Amino acid sequence: MTQIIETFDAIASQYDVAFVDLWGCMHNGIAAFPAAVAAMQSFRASGGTVVLVTNSPRPWDSVATQLDSFGVPRDTWDAIATSGDSARAAMYMGAVGSKVWFMGESPRDDDFFKPLNIIENPVDITQVPLDEAEGIICCGPFDTLADPDVNRPEFLLAKQKGLKLLCANPDIVVDRGETREWCAGALAALYTEMGGESLYFGKPHPPIYDLARRRYAALTGAVDDPRIICIGDGILTDVRGGIGEDLDTLFITGGLAAAETKTNEQPDKEALTNYLASEQLSPSYAIGFLN
Repeated sequence: MTQIIETFDAIASQYDVAFVDLWGCMHNGIAAFPAAVAAMQSFRASGGTVVLVTNSPRPWDSVATQLDSFGVPRDTWDAIATSGDSARAAMYMGAVGSKVWFMGESPRDDDFFKPLNIIENPVDITQVPLDEAEGIICCGPFDTLADPDVNRPEFLLAKQKGLKLLCANPDIVVDRGETREWCAGALAALYTEMGGESLYFGKPHPPIYDLARRRYAALTGAVDDPRIICIGDGILTDVRGGIGEDLDTLFITGGLAAAETKTNEQPDKEALTNYLASEQLSPSYAIGFLN
């Protein structure tokens, strides 16, 4: 049974580290949520560690710069694990070949192709047209407001060529302020539906949790398993991923599922129960907004 809580402080002492989602949890794609910032600053001040775990296709240092621009202070977090870093490692190890067709927005997603120094003998990656490609790198749609169906013709050709699609961001949608946008996960889902093969590295899939644990261990030198809670607004990413890792989860209902859970300040209990039943998932805790 999911417990609705009023503040993160009510449960914070039970955990050593929080794996915290960004978009919809710490910011809305435009500006930071002050209460969420204060909650993580308080957790760190009490001895907790905050690892930001995000399905951003960007390298972690690029995400850190973006957070600065949103007003998320550096004392809010200790480390960042991104889907982009997990996916980049796979790309430079040759997961989809060396000649790739790139789906994304330039220059916003150009950092995905920055050198990755932790990989020995990385594959030399070249961006080519689809008809010359050995694989697909997908950081997101060319137009975040366009229905993913516009890419069916390209995906049909890619499937016929037997190309694998490396998905750098498994999120289906995000809300940038009041505008809902499509993400790379929607394209990967379409490609899979059409019979293609998609490779995932962000939430809810294991590689990003492995990266987050390694980032935590590098910070603390801890050898024992820490007490971890996963926090986020994505029922199919943050919650499903945390449960899949056998970790406690805190569901932020005021993000992507605000309408379904009838969240103003806090979720409506009956609406939350019905929504979780429909998704067949049961987070440990729920709260309207991180505070």
